[in-house]
Amino acid sequence: MAYKTWFQDETNNIKGAFVRQQNYFTTPFGSGADELPVEAGRYRLIWSAACPWATRQLIVRSLLGLEDAFSVGTVDPIRPKKEYSDWAFTLDKDGVDPVLKVRYLSDLYRNADPEYKGRFTVPALADIKTAKVVNNDYFNLSYYWETVWRDFHKSGAPDLFPQRLRQDIIELNDIIFHEVNNGVYKAGFARGQGAYEDAYAKVFKRLDWLDGRLSQSRYLFGDALTDSDIRLWVTLVRFDAAYYNVFRVNRNRLVDFPHLWAYARDLYQIPAFGENTFFDHIKAHYHVCCDAGNTFGIIPKGPDVSVWNTPHGREKPVNR
Repeated sequence: MAYKTWFQDETNNIKGAFVRQQNYFTTPFGSGADELPVEAGRYRLIWSAACPWATRQLIVRSLLGLEDAFSVGTVDPIRPKKEYSDWAFTLDKDGVDPVLKVRYLSDLYRNADPEYKGRFTVPALADIKTAKVVNNDYFNLSYYWETVWRDFHKSGAPDLFPQRLRQDIIELNDIIFHEVNNGVYKAGFARGQGAYEDAYAKVFKRLDWLDGRLSQSRYLFGDALTDSDIRLWVTLVRFDAAYYNVFRVNRNRLVDFPHLWAYARDLYQIPAFGENTFFDHIKAHYHVCCDAGNTFGIIPKGPDVSVWNTPHGREKPVNR
């Protein structure tokens, strides 16, 4: 059985434009009757090191010191050979998550809703007591870690979502999502030349704009690291290794943008970013699971990742 590429479970509109599925488990965290309780040790976050949305959660977890608040399970970057797209715990002993005792991410989704018809996506937060997914809302999940989970932050943790900037951060995050994070997928999974070229143009127009913005400040909002920087960075770090060639966003590489490239290295060299980045997982997933033409499953040797540790020249005080 061949690998089923996950985007085969998504949809495209009449013009061939890629349409991402909506998140299904979106109950927020809080103290209300219809909210998920904020309780340390109750949840386990399932992630793939290949996935930008999931990697963002790991970076926030490290920056805020939430390692003891919820545990993490890691799925194999190469999808199992099944009739539908899934993620497998084949990196664990006997192919079973040691805490939730399941083999596949789909098990956690179906435990929560046996009639679930959508894609089985990461990040997925599961209740350890029930082995059920309770939240897969990747867009809002980091906001919860930054706000309602504040009681579990480490001493001196950065304020990634400061009250005075929240509306500005939300607005910029929406732009970054549609034109960069999801923009590269719109190009890569388009099923029409026009839809591809439209997405391609929007990606590079926005990257040009961001490169200019970052010529004026160390981070997107001055000298303070925020949630927006994390959201942009998870796409930048995958750009040359995967998106440039697999998704055909090939006008420029990341290394061709002077300010974006220096900014990306600056962030990578913060431990929370670099230690949660696994280029081998990124390349394996995108080149094997997303490149339908790679029939022999060949994983590229390059690019040279040692360049991520070269001097970036953007040093200013920052709470790391």
